[in-house]
Amino acid sequence: MVDVRKSLAVYWQAARIPQIRHKFWITLLILVWFRLLAHLPAPGVDTSLLKNFFAQNQFFALLDIFSGGTLVNFSIIALGLNPYINASVIFQLLAFVMPKIDELRKEGEYGQRKLNQYTRLLTVPLAFLQGLGMAFLLRSQRLLGTLTLPQIFLLAFTMTAGTVVLVFLGELINEYGIGHGVSIIILVGILARYPVAIFQTLTSFAGTNPFPLLFFFGLMVLLIAAIVMVDEAFLRVPINYARRISGGQVYGGQMSYLPLKVNTAGVMPIIFALSLVTVPSMISGVLQHLPNPALAHLGQIMSQQLQPGSLIYNLGYFFLVVIFTYFYTTVVFNPEDVADRLRKSGGFIPGVRPGEATKERLAFLLSRVTFIGAVFLGLVAVLPSLAQRLTHVSSMALGGTGILIVVSVLLEIHRLLENVVQTWNYDHDF
Repeated sequence: MVDVRKSLAVYWQAARIPQIRHKFWITLLILVWFRLLAHLPAPGVDTSLLKNFFAQNQFFALLDIFSGGTLVNFSIIALGLNPYINASVIFQLLAFVMPKIDELRKEGEYGQRKLNQYTRLLTVPLAFLQGLGMAFLLRSQRLLGTLTLPQIFLLAFTMTAGTVVLVFLGELINEYGIGHGVSIIILVGILARYPVAIFQTLTSFAGTNPFPLLFFFGLMVLLIAAIVMVDEAFLRVPINYARRISGGQVYGGQMSYLPLKVNTAGVMPIIFALSLVTVPSMISGVLQHLPNPALAHLGQIMSQQLQPGSLIYNLGYFFLVVIFTYFYTTVVFNPEDVADRLRKSGGFIPGVRPGEATKERLAFLLSRVTFIGAVFLGLVAVLPSLAQRLTHVSSMALGGTGILIVVSVLLEIHRLLENVVQTWNYDHDF
């Protein structure tokens, strides 16, 4: 668990480091711009009709939570970072079937810059297509008035530009701010919805039995504790280093351990799965308003079966999170590379031969540890539906997915600040 006093000491020391203060103010300025853009509505949209519609539609309410309220306002950044996340998923999947992309992924900083460039380029057409789909869907619900076809295309171009600006702000945070830009923007977007969600949840139970509400918030507190425990949990793999003598000096011979985190993938599987699980619901909304009766009927069936909270939706969401957890773990932690580095440094797992045997042992241990993390993330993803059935408290914004993202990103920022403080103290002590 996180030591509160130690954490406060880290924050106090970080606030005294000039570079950290500079990065903090830059990050804050960028996030202020993000929230201003979130309240800048796109042209030709009646936001009052949208708010009523979103209040009655779980699917769009879920999308609005992770866009930070930009969708209910239908701002110029209404699409959020979903197109960029989808583009990232596509390239990471392509790395398994296209050797050239896999080679770029392994080329270090240069390859990562190239992949980021390709991801940004793919984001533009994806954002335009998603903008068109969103515009036609809302137009079919009579929420966009009588927009003509050129006006719809202009609206899609506007939302595409908004997504490009949002990606640019995320890159600025990566370069000059604190933390990972995309994660920070998603974090602030979710936190921006919490005050409204908490107020609506409290007022909906005013004058009634408060026990279900207390039980619901108790579950949220337990969930936060569980997320912190799982995020900090890891398996210690013992590592020994062989002794060697060079120039009369003895090197090696120490014992250490290799930490295998239970949740190596972090919050990315949830974000990836969320960006995909909402696609069928969006397609069903479009199909329902087509003139073809067969397609309209198919869209109606899809809408009934794939609504957030339904059995098929929850099962699909759960398995997508599990699959993406395993997938992203293989991207973050490669047993073959780790085994090769251990062999070159003279390290070995006791009782396991260096090389292929070490790789197989690490892959075995990683798969077992990842299974625990994947199941936990999957349960967190479907927790809102389970909590709603137990407590009859409906609050999409206070669901497990949003809490997981908030806690995970905050822990990531805490670890980053801790590393910076340790490096600063070391450099100024010697």
